[in-house]
Amino acid sequence: MKQMNFKVLKSEILFKGKVFDLQVDEIEYDSGNKGIREVAVHNGGAVVVPVKDDGKIILVKQFRYPFQDFLLELPAGKLETDEDPEVCATRELTEETGYTAGTIVKLGKIYTTPGFCTEVLHIYLAQNLKSGNHNREEGEYGMEVYEFTLEEINGKIRNGEIVDAKTISGIYFYKLFNDK
Repeated sequence: MKQMNFKVLKSEILFKGKVFDLQVDEIEYDSGNKGIREVAVHNGGAVVVPVKDDGKIILVKQFRYPFQDFLLELPAGKLETDEDPEVCATRELTEETGYTAGTIVKLGKIYTTPGFCTEVLHIYLAQNLKSGNHNREEGEYGMEVYEFTLEEINGKIRNGEIVDAKTISGIYFYKLFNDK
C-alpha cells in the first residue's frame, strides 16, 4: 500500500450529531505545507435489493429533506453502533416494505462520498420474500412501495427518474450477481 505524504497534527470532533459527527483534522504534508480535512463520520448503513419470485424488484418512494423531493430508492437504513449490516438490512426491509426475506446474500459495499465522509453502505440481495406489515419510523410514514421489472428500473435510471446512488449501485450489483 502506498504511504501517505502527510501526518495529522490535530484531530477533533467539532459537532456530534444524530446522523453523523463532524471531524476536523489539521495535517502537515511532507513538504511542510499544512492543510485541513473535514470528515463527516458516519456509522454506515445497509441497502436491500428485494427481488420477488416473479423477478420484480421492490423500491420505495420517500421524501428526502435535503433535496425537498421524493426519490425512488431501494430500501435502506443507517447502522446502529457496532450493528451487523445484515441485521440492519433485514430490519430495514421489513420496516420499510413489510417483506421478510427467506434468503439474504451480501452483494458488496460502496463508499458513498469518499472525499469527505466515512459512510460505507453494505448491499444485500433479498429473495424468497414473504409479505407482511411494515413498521415505519415517524419520518417514513408517507413512504410508498412499488414493484418494477429490471427493464423498467433501467429505463428509470436512464431517464433520470432514479437518481439515488445507492439504488443505482445496488441494481448494478444485482446485474453482476445474475451474470455469474
